[in-house]
Amino acid sequence: MASISTSSPPHVLIFPFMAQGHTLPLLDLSRALASRGTRITIITTPANAPFILSKSSTHTAISLSIIPFPKVEELPEGCENVNHLPSPDLFVPFINAAKQLKQPFEDVLKELCDSDSTTPICVISDMFLPWTVDSCSLFDTPRIVFSGMGVLPSVLERIVSLHVPCISSLLHSEPINLPSVPFPLNKTDFPDIVWRGDDKHPILPIVSEIRQAEHNSWGYVVNSFEELEGDHVAAFENQKGTKALLVGPLLLHDQSGKDSMNPGSKNVDQKQFSPYIKWLDQKMEGAGPGTVIYVAFGSQSYMTDSQTEEIALGLEMAGQPFIWVVRSRTWVPPVGWEDRIKGRGLAIRDWVDQRGILKHPAIGGVGGLVMIVQERDTNDDPMTVHHDVICDSGRKLGKGHRSWGERQRKLWKKGGSSGKKLDELIECLTLRQEFEDDQMIQKVKKNIIC
Repeated sequence: MASISTSSPPHVLIFPFMAQGHTLPLLDLSRALASRGTRITIITTPANAPFILSKSSTHTAISLSIIPFPKVEELPEGCENVNHLPSPDLFVPFINAAKQLKQPFEDVLKELCDSDSTTPICVISDMFLPWTVDSCSLFDTPRIVFSGMGVLPSVLERIVSLHVPCISSLLHSEPINLPSVPFPLNKTDFPDIVWRGDDKHPILPIVSEIRQAEHNSWGYVVNSFEELEGDHVAAFENQKGTKALLVGPLLLHDQSGKDSMNPGSKNVDQKQFSPYIKWLDQKMEGAGPGTVIYVAFGSQSYMTDSQTEEIALGLEMAGQPFIWVVRSRTWVPPVGWEDRIKGRGLAIRDWVDQRGILKHPAIGGVGGLVMIVQERDTNDDPMTVHHDVICDSGRKLGKGHRSWGERQRKLWKKGGSSGKKLDELIECLTLRQEFEDDQMIQKVKKNIIC
């Protein structure tokens, strides 16, 4: 491996998983690193490159390296992003197809490591790309795992998987008290796959690969922050077998980014194209900051019309102002529902700038899959969503969360914990590389003298 030129800035290679929810936070991380004088190379595929370029082209320290996505029989031709999969059943085939990116990735990494000025201090790759740890080890490059999942949910997932036999025997309503978990749970708080113990589920080998790769990685970057989940970091690190750095919320790093709408902006043209931002501005003027719940269930969630109706009724009953992104194209609101929530709630069926919404000071809570209780009866009928649970979750989200918005905005200001963690990461990896380079130089000198 070539040594790093002392005149070159640190160089980081970033490899996002091909899904918008995984890519966007890593683009935020790229900008945060670039703002600290670090050069960034993002690995992606042809179909994903335009989107990434649209979010990073104004940053001269960020460049792309495009590698071809494999043609796989199970996937539609040209499908290079999870968000474009026609069925959730193709998720596992997609992950398996991504494994064929290994050799092209190694070719890029080798080329970078062969140059004095481009040798990366690390590779930050998504958790769904576990095979990158083996590629990195070939070039003595630290691999850092990135996950958008918080610390506590990760801890919960692992603990529950270790207690499947006990949990499976419980009734749905029975409380589950687990070690390192500060509150009781029950079976309905988890997807069926977690507690049913299906040894043949196709996702399980992938989960096993992810866990093994985590243990072999240099560290873990989490899109969360110490003030929220610091108490659970020790349990997280013990499970993952590696150190964790909480550097989030990453989307708040660049509050004035040109690629997202700036809440409160006086740009009239922007507001003409973003009525929901204008609606949030009105809520700010009327009810103040932190009063609105943002509800979205992700691009990879699939809900029936009856489930969607339960969510609608629950949000109505909660009595909290809300913005709800409705993904169904067939669902029809109950008679009179739109009139009853008028002025308090906003249901949107089109694409929204989620980042612009989340940055808006009117937002005080975010609801998603955690709001749902999923149950199956003895006939294994489809999952049900209960409006009373949605209602209860909505009320909780609307209370006690308003102060968090302001706390999070301070994390990236001078002295904030997330900014300090990112500075520590860069310094540690740079010093590591310089130390190894110095050792190499001393070894060469010794051989010459001998």
